[in-house]
Order: sequence, then structure tokens, then C-alpha cells
Amino acid sequence: MQTAKDIAASAKAGMEKTKASLQEKGERMTAHDPLQKEMATEKKEAKIHEAERRKHEERRHNAAVADHGVHTGVLGGHDQHVPGGHKHTTGTGGTY
Repeated sequence: MQTAKDIAASAKAGMEKTKASLQEKGERMTAHDPLQKEMATEKKEAKIHEAERRKHEERRHNAAVADHGVHTGVLGGHDQHVPGGHKHTTGTGGTY
């Protein structure tokens, strides 16, 4: 599940970067002032940087969620019953 979420985050970032590049091209074509053209490029670079930052943030979040679920057995924050009649709770001080 983590891999699928990571792929989705990468795809979303790719779309955002493509959109930023296309917007920059449009702004550079309509701008007559070199300063406006430079501002369009800087704006594109900022959007690309933000898309990459969000992608990495989502990947870290996905890894933390997956890691937490694997190590604690937490599924949705509810008590879980395991074979053998033992009860596993998800809170601190829970029983196995």
C-alpha cells in the first residue's frame, strides 16, 4: 500500500511540475519585459521546489504510517482480538 501511495505522490508532483513549466512558457511568451520573463522562471522554479517538497513529505508520512502499523499491529486504532483468546489493545499499557 505504501508503494502505491508513493507512486501517487510522485505522479501528482510530476503533474504539478509540468503545469508549472507550461504556465512559465505561456507567461514568457506574453511578457515583453525581460524582468517579467525572469519572474516567470523564478515562479516556475518555486512551484517545482514546492511540488518536490510535498512529494518527499508525503513519502515520509507514508513510511511512518506503514512503519507504525507493522511494529504495533495497529489497524484503525481499535482493539484487536488475536487467536488464543488474548486481547491486543492499541493504547499504551495494553495487553497481549
